[in-house]
Amino acid sequence: QVQLVESGGGWVQPGGSLRLSCAASGRMFSINTMGWYRQAPGKQRELVASISSVGSTNYGDSVKGRFTISRDNAKNTVYLQMNSLKPEDTAVYYCNYRASLLNSWGQGTQVTVSS
Repeated sequence: QVQLVESGGGWVQPGGSLRLSCAASGRMFSINTMGWYRQAPGKQRELVASISSVGSTNYGDSVKGRFTISRDNAKNTVYLQMNSLKPEDTAVYYCNYRASLLNSWGQGTQVTVSS
């Protein structure tokens, strides 16, 4: 099992920036993908961004050009730099870890974008 601890959520005005972090611990696999998903009230959970253990990235269409995902393999930590935030980015953001048959989720962190 892998445990995920997220941090960095909060409130920000439109156009602002936030940086999310997610630290993984437990039984890790060398080949894995870590990512961020989000879920707004009344909507399905959607992919924000993911990054493989070799650095391949994938972004949701709505965040391309504004968000950047990165990871530090030595620290088993993934980051999400969010710039030019919009009210529609408001959601609970969940960290995800996938490897082999393992699929783990963090507890979620709230991001609120409003004036």
